[in-house]
Amino acid sequence: MGMRVLVACEESQRVCTAFRERGHEAYSCDIQDCSGAHLEWHIKQDVIPLLDGMCGFKDQEGEHHFIEKWDLIIAHPPCTYLSNVCTKLHSIRCNDLSAINIRTVKRIFAMNFFMMFALAKCERIAIENPIGVMNTVYRKPDEIISPYMFAESVDDTDNYVTKATCLWLKGLPILKTNGLPKPDNKKLFGVNPNGKARNWEESIRSNRATIRSKTFPGIAKAMAEQWG
Repeated sequence: MGMRVLVACEESQRVCTAFRERGHEAYSCDIQDCSGAHLEWHIKQDVIPLLDGMCGFKDQEGEHHFIEKWDLIIAHPPCTYLSNVCTKLHSIRCNDLSAINIRTVKRIFAMNFFMMFALAKCERIAIENPIGVMNTVYRKPDEIISPYMFAESVDDTDNYVTKATCLWLKGLPILKTNGLPKPDNKKLFGVNPNGKARNWEESIRSNRATIRSKTFPGIAKAMAEQWG
């Protein structure tokens, strides 16, 4: 019998689909429409009321479902106010005090949202986020991964890139990686105006925020194979 899996804050359905392909009853959930191909696997609503199970919901095609409990929750809470990249905007060197106060309130709400997943009544939980404030105000992550660690080879252009991602785990083993060498970003993407190697994120020319939020296919596959 397959697991009942909730993939929170996922509109791309990459993780959801990886679990579905292995026979699990997985659902993606987001306040946005899904960009994946399966409306019947997507829940468009606030995810918090679903976390502890004993919940009814309808998928994006309108069919009703009931879950007594989730066997696994994988959460991708928004990192807009949590990552190290945004921390510099909390400095008076980059922002005025009024703007800093507004961002601080939003960061507190984001931290609280993150902790809703950490404290959910589920035996197996994985929370994904970039390196940021939760590494200190909550705890260090159990694992820091990068897409190239789950690429099929150095020629796997969909996955053989660097993008550090933290995983906080409950009741789950750390993901086993492939042992491939770290990519040479200078060879892959050239250099930026400062003469430093460009990274994958700098190489994206359009829809950066949307593309950056999607789970890499290799990581999604590893999660489904190893945790499913």
